[in-house]
Amino acid sequence: MRDDLQLISQWIPKGATLLDLGCGDGTLLAWLGEHKQAQGYGLEINQDNLAACFEKGVNVLEQDLDGGLGNFQNHRFDYVVMTQALQAVLRPDQILNEMVRVGREAIITFPNFGHWKIRAYLGLKGRMPVSSALPYEWYNTPNIHLCTVQDFETHCRKHGIQILERQVINREHRRSILSKWWPNLFGEIAIYRVDRK
Repeated sequence: MRDDLQLISQWIPKGATLLDLGCGDGTLLAWLGEHKQAQGYGLEINQDNLAACFEKGVNVLEQDLDGGLGNFQNHRFDYVVMTQALQAVLRPDQILNEMVRVGREAIITFPNFGHWKIRAYLGLKGRMPVSSALPYEWYNTPNIHLCTVQDFETHCRKHGIQILERQVINREHRRSILSKWWPNLFGEIAIYRVDRK
């Protein structure tokens, strides 16, 4: 399991119910089901990922996140999780509101576009960065809403979303003193646990 998913799994208690948005191949849900007896559903639109979920025995629904979560009642799940997809939805603000409506808590991860390497690449080369962490060109990237740690935290404050916990890590999924003290500049991946105030 990816290191960021291992960090998330530490925040989810035994027997929790969860909804995993853009669940990919179902790795997180399968692991939580096996090791923590968690129950829930994944939402996914990629056909290969849907097939992988079925093979793992993960409950998955084919659903586009841009259509919202209107088919789920308030506080239906203990946790709603979205890893590395917030920047790829049409309205991240709306999906974030839906996450804290449907779940008692939400866990979100996203690439921090305020990281110093991205700033330096753009400043020195005058082009959108392409790297192993961001392997797409500007015209074919799924990242349509670029967000920084500071952007996310400002949005949460303005819209009554309480940050319960934050981990800011590098692309090897390790924490450092620099990312602890200056997360917007030195964190490559942000992981948040939030709820509605």
